[in-house]
Amino acid sequence: MIKLIRDFLNGIAFGITETVPGVSGGTIAIVFGFYAELIETVNHFFEDYRKYLKFVIPFVIGAAAGLITFSSIINYLLTNFSFPTMVFFIGLVVGIIPHIYSKVKEPGRWFTAKETALIVLPMLALMLISHLKPVTVTDPATVISGITLAYMIFLFFSGMIAAAALVMPGVSGSFVLLLIGIYHIATYSVSSIRHLVLDITNVSLMTDIGKVLVPLGLGIVVGGLLMTRLIEKLLQNHHKTTYSIILGLLIGSVYALFRDPIVYQSGLSVPLVGAGVVTFLLGCVISYHLGKKRL
Repeated sequence: MIKLIRDFLNGIAFGITETVPGVSGGTIAIVFGFYAELIETVNHFFEDYRKYLKFVIPFVIGAAAGLITFSSIINYLLTNFSFPTMVFFIGLVVGIIPHIYSKVKEPGRWFTAKETALIVLPMLALMLISHLKPVTVTDPATVISGITLAYMIFLFFSGMIAAAALVMPGVSGSFVLLLIGIYHIATYSVSSIRHLVLDITNVSLMTDIGKVLVPLGLGIVVGGLLMTRLIEKLLQNHHKTTYSIILGLLIGSVYALFRDPIVYQSGLSVPLVGAGVVTFLLGCVISYHLGKKRL
């Protein structure tokens, strides 16, 4: 019963994360200590579905509850108190770093050249990506109406890349879609589903939605499965190497998150900065103590 409740609460945390732009679901899975279990479940669900349903059912219900219940709350907080809200999530990342560091660094010796490279290169890559300007789409409806087979193939591979980013700690799948230039097309298509529900006979709208979401969805499924299998193999056979890369990604994500314009969209003032210091420290304390128990 305790594990069921914990899986439900983990799902809520994961669902809330998906409402926060720029924050990685993989990072939250690391913070709350269910990253390895999530990877294992995705890879081996059909081998023993009864076993994994004990995790999947409460987790999915929790994720849906977090997504639905907190989406409007998070949107309100980001609109009016973006700095203290976002630095809370940054604090969650910072608080878990010492525990990941302890998985890589052995007492009494320095990092090897290999370990240093495995930390520094992902960190620098993520920092560099944060400086790239996202591709914007002015009119998603126009783009969707003119989609070709070649663009649908592009959507498929974009979905694969986004899914790979989604399961990697420190990397935001939504930010990757922004960089590629299909985030607005994807969100426009998803939001159009409610119009289709009201007019199910609208074949043209159904076709437009399908041309985007079918190849993108297939790409997400394929990319997610491939990346989770790769990560599982790395965790099993190259444990320290994997955590070295994760450490670099987490450090790089702190820099990337502070650069995100969303952090500052509601403005800065002395009270907001003061509140931000409190929420940052709160995030650090929560993730540090969670990591001490679960990592």
